[in-house]
Amino acid sequence: MSIQQALDALRTDTPSRVAAAADLEQLAAVEAETVGKRSIIAEGRRSLGAVPETDRKDLGRAINEVAVELESLIATRRAELERSAHAAALASDAVDVTLPGRAPKRGTIHIIQQALDEVVDIFVAMGYTVATGPEAETEYYNFTALNFPPAHPTRLESDTLYLDYGDVPEEILLRTHTSPMQARYMEQHDPPVYLVVPGRTYRSDPLDPTHSPVFHQVEGLAVDTDITFGDLKGVLEHFAREFLGPEAKVKFIPHFFPFTEPSAEMHVWHNGDWMELLGCGMVNPAVFEAVGYDPDEVTGFAFGMGADRLAMARHGITDLRHLFDPDLRSMEQYR
Repeated sequence: MSIQQALDALRTDTPSRVAAAADLEQLAAVEAETVGKRSIIAEGRRSLGAVPETDRKDLGRAINEVAVELESLIATRRAELERSAHAAALASDAVDVTLPGRAPKRGTIHIIQQALDEVVDIFVAMGYTVATGPEAETEYYNFTALNFPPAHPTRLESDTLYLDYGDVPEEILLRTHTSPMQARYMEQHDPPVYLVVPGRTYRSDPLDPTHSPVFHQVEGLAVDTDITFGDLKGVLEHFAREFLGPEAKVKFIPHFFPFTEPSAEMHVWHNGDWMELLGCGMVNPAVFEAVGYDPDEVTGFAFGMGADRLAMARHGITDLRHLFDPDLRSMEQYR
């Protein structure tokens, strides 16, 4: 078979072989056999030197035309196969955006912090300012400035956690209530004062269903001219209904606190029973004198409530220890 005959056969057979190549690997094999280094095209070019000069030019032109035609055909098929391969790869790696996402499990705010935040929001809505104070407190601000007498039993180490704070002129302790901010704030601000103080407090109590050595309080203080016990009752009754619902009922029972006179406990009717919710009273004139206020010019009331107790009342929890249980099953139900 002459070179020209081989070229004609190659031109006739190659298009079907190229079209039949199912992937790039098969196409590469066809390319090697038709226009590769050992193909008829390559052999024809190498044999041009032995062809008579009169025929050499025409044969060379024929070889190049067939080569260009086949290379173009192969290039077109290669582009088609590459597009198909790319589309198949995308399809196999596709993400179904209609499937539900796998969101990580999210946490939530602890129910004690929820109670603290809600209490603060209620009083801020009534015009109160929020303040915070140190948890390591001096004996003066924790007791003396609040009219606790030197022999008061709560000053004993059996009730209060004292700190070894080196050579300081007075005892340092973990605050037993957030009330020290009453004195600290009034020393730095002239009346009127409308203040709430949320925070963590400490007492030397065992951990049982109703006590914890660490608990949370919200202290409140209102100081102005002509404030009465009626104002105190109205504010706290409004708070109880905002926090526990409009059906909440309150009653005030006489009590004693060194820093208020008269003093009372506020009980609330909730879920079919009376429950002590907070302590309150009119600010004792001795407290005003300790901070430099004139008790003849101002009056005020103060109150303090436990956020832990509020959270228990809100969620029907009967054991305080559940609030600090590290078992997530105890808290996830309040999510």
